[in-house]
Amino acid sequence: MGEWRYIQGCSLEGPFPYSSISALTQLVDLRISDLKGGAYSKFPQLEKMTNLKKLLLRNCLIHGTIPEYIGNMKLEALDLSFNNFSGRIPQSFSQLRNAKYIYLTQNNLSGTIPEWVFTSTKDVDVSYNQFIWDASHPHMCAQGFVNMVQSHSSAINDGTNILPCLRKDFPCNKSNDQLAYSMFINCGGEEVYINNTLKYKEDLESKLTPYYDGGNWAFSSTGNFLDDSGDDVYIISNTSNLHNISTSDTKLFINARTAAISLTYYGLCLLNGNYNLTLYFAEIVFSQDKSYNSLGKRVFDVYVQGELKIKDFDIVKEAGGTGRAVLKKYTVNVQKNTLKIQLYWAGKGTTCIPKRGSYGPIISAISVEPNFKPPNFGKKTKVGLIAGTIGGVLFFVVLIISILWRKGYIMGGKTADSELRASDLEKKNIFTYKQIQAATKNFDPLNKLGKGGFGSVFKGVLLDGTIIAVKQLSDVSKQGAREFVNEIGILSAARHPNLIRIYGCCAEGSQLLLIYEYMENNSLSHALLGNEKRLKAKLTWPVRFKICLGIARGLVYLHEESQLKIIHRDIKASNVLLDEDFNAKISDFGLAKLHDDQNTHVTTRVVGTMFYMAPEYATRGYLTPKADVYGFGIVALKIVSGISVYTELMSDVKGYCIIDKALMLKGRDLLKMVDKDLGSDYSSEEALTVLNVVVLCLEVSAIRPTMSQTCNMLEGKLNINDFRSSMRPPLDQRIDISLLWPDYKRNDMETGASTSTQSVFTDSFLTEDFITKDFIAEVPTFFS
Repeated sequence: MGEWRYIQGCSLEGPFPYSSISALTQLVDLRISDLKGGAYSKFPQLEKMTNLKKLLLRNCLIHGTIPEYIGNMKLEALDLSFNNFSGRIPQSFSQLRNAKYIYLTQNNLSGTIPEWVFTSTKDVDVSYNQFIWDASHPHMCAQGFVNMVQSHSSAINDGTNILPCLRKDFPCNKSNDQLAYSMFINCGGEEVYINNTLKYKEDLESKLTPYYDGGNWAFSSTGNFLDDSGDDVYIISNTSNLHNISTSDTKLFINARTAAISLTYYGLCLLNGNYNLTLYFAEIVFSQDKSYNSLGKRVFDVYVQGELKIKDFDIVKEAGGTGRAVLKKYTVNVQKNTLKIQLYWAGKGTTCIPKRGSYGPIISAISVEPNFKPPNFGKKTKVGLIAGTIGGVLFFVVLIISILWRKGYIMGGKTADSELRASDLEKKNIFTYKQIQAATKNFDPLNKLGKGGFGSVFKGVLLDGTIIAVKQLSDVSKQGAREFVNEIGILSAARHPNLIRIYGCCAEGSQLLLIYEYMENNSLSHALLGNEKRLKAKLTWPVRFKICLGIARGLVYLHEESQLKIIHRDIKASNVLLDEDFNAKISDFGLAKLHDDQNTHVTTRVVGTMFYMAPEYATRGYLTPKADVYGFGIVALKIVSGISVYTELMSDVKGYCIIDKALMLKGRDLLKMVDKDLGSDYSSEEALTVLNVVVLCLEVSAIRPTMSQTCNMLEGKLNINDFRSSMRPPLDQRIDISLLWPDYKRNDMETGASTSTQSVFTDSFLTEDFITKDFIAEVPTFFS
C-alpha cells in the first residue's frame, strides 16, 4: 500500500481518511471528492509526497487553513474547492508555475486576493469566498481564466466601490423601474423565438469563460475536464438524436451548455416576488442504441436559491431515454433581486463514454416568468410608451415641457408657479438654479470640463457630496428646447450600464441645465487625443478593447433591447464618456430619434457630425439604425489608431484620411492602423478583430452589420468571415458613388446641428479617382 501511486475515490462514507492517506508517500495522483457524512477534519499531512502531481480534495469536509507547503510542491493540478478552508491564500501558491489550474472556489478564504491571481495565465477560481476588497484590484468579475464571482464578503465590503458580481450577496444597484420580471435563455444556443412570442436569448460563449454577463442574467462556470486530451467543449449539440419533443420547443434542445464541476446561472435585478421557474434538460450526447456510446451515464445535483432540489439527477432515467425532454418546474421566491440556479457534478456516473471528458451537468434552456401581475408595459403609442417606460421620472419631463410652453418655445402658457402648483409630481429630480450655481461655484471656469455643440459642461458638488456634471445649454431657442426635452425623455427611459445616467434638470429664466453622473476620465476624445499624456497612457489595449465593447453593447441596447428603439444619430468620440474604470458611457441624446420597427427607414432632416455620418444618411437623409453602426466604426477606428479623423485628413500628403486608409488596407495589413503609442503591447488577434469589424461597419448600408452582429463579432460569437460571405453583394468591385445613390448631389445639406455636414463621403466601394480628386477637392470648404 505504501507504494501506491494513484488513488481516486468519490462519495466515500465517513470522515476523511486522514492518517491512511498521509502514509502514501509515493502518490503521484490523489483525487478524492464528495465525502458523505462524518465530521470536518484538518488538512492531511502531505508534505512527504514529493512526487505528487495532481491533488484533488474537493468537497471533502476539510476545514482550517491551507498549509503553506502545498505551494512548494510540483503540482500540475490543484483542486481544494467546496470545503470550509479559512484564512488567506498561501503566498507560496504563486510558485505553482506548473499548475494548469488552481480551484479554491466555495470556501471561506479571507484577506485580500494575492496579486499573482490577477496576472495568472492559468485557470484560477477563487469565487464564492469571503475576501476583503482592495480598490487597486481590477474592477471585473472574471479576467482571462480567473473567476472571482461572489468572492468578497458582503458584510466587510458593504459600501465600498465594488462590482455587484464580486460581492457574496450579488446586490442589484438598479432602481425599481429598471428591474426585470422575466428571463428566457437558450443555454448554449442562439437566439430563438418559441411560438413566435417568447424570445430566448442566445448563450453562445463557447470558450471556457468563468463568468459571462448577458444583461439581466449571467453564468459562472467552474472546472476542467480531467484526462481529456483534446480541447474542452462547453457547448454540445446533436440535432440527429432528438425525438418526442414538440415542434415548437425543438430549437431549445439542439444545444446545451455543460461544465466540468459546477455551472451556475443567475437571474439579475429581478423584481422581488414569486416566479415560475422551468429548467429544460435533454441528454444529447449519449445514444439510445446498443453501441458503446449508449453506456454513458450522466449524474448531477440541482440547486435553486441554494436549496437542493434534485439529488443524483439522471436525465436519461427520468426521461426514459436519450434525446427526450425533461422539464423541471419550481415556484421560487426572489427576495434580494437575484435568482441562483446551480448544477453540480458530484463525481458520479461515467467519465469516458463516448470519450474522455464526457461528464458534468448540462442544461438546454431556462425560463423564468412572474407568478404575479407584472408592471403594465402594454402596447401604446410612442408618446404613451415613453410615458410608461419613464415611470417614476415622467414628472420632470412633463414639468419641463410645461415650462418651455410657458416660455413660448412651444406655445403661450401659464406662469411657472401655476404649473408647479397644478402638478402633484415629485420634485426630487428638479434642481433649482441656486443649487447648481452653488454646486459649480457659479460656473467657475476652473470647473469647466469641456464644451460641445450644445453648450458647456461643468463639474459640481451637491451639498450631500454627490459629484455631478452639469451641461449648460447655450441654445435656448425652440430647437434647443426640443433637444433639451429629447435628452431628458430618452435618458429617463433608457437605462443601461453603457449609457450616461441623468440625475435631473433645471429650467429657470433663460437657463436650461441638465445634471448627469460625473465621469472621472472625461470623454474618449479627451483621453485619446487630449494633451494629458498620463491619461492616454492608461488607455492600454485591454482598456481600449473594453471601451469598444462598451460602446457596442450600449448601442445594441438602444437599437434592440430597450422598450424604445432609439437611433442616436451623433455617435462620436466626444460623445463617449469614461468613468473611473474606463467603462464607456454613451452621452448626448439631443439629436436622437425614435425608430419604428414597422418601418425600414425614416427620411429625415440630416443632423450630426461630419465624418461620423453614414453616406446614405448624409446624402439622402435615409436613416436606419445602421447609421449608428457607421459612426461606431469611425469611433472604433479612432480607438485602435489613436488618430483624429480631422488631423489625419489635413496632414496626410497623399490626401487620404484615416477612413480611406483602413478601407484600402482591407484584406491586407490592417495592423498598420494600430496606434504606434502601444508599441507591441497589444493583442494582434483582438486588434485584427476590431479592425475587420470596422471595415464592415464602413460598408454600404445593405451589407453593414447590425449592432448586435457587430457586438457578437467583437465578442467572438459570430465569425467575421462567415458574416462577410453571407452579406457579400452580387458585384464584388468598386463602383462610383452615383451608382450607389442616383439622387446624389454635391451641395451642402441642412444640418440642424452646430457642426458641419457635407454630402460627400468615402465608402468601401468608391473609386480611387473619386477619393483623390472629388473628395479631397472639397475638403477645404468643410473647414472654411
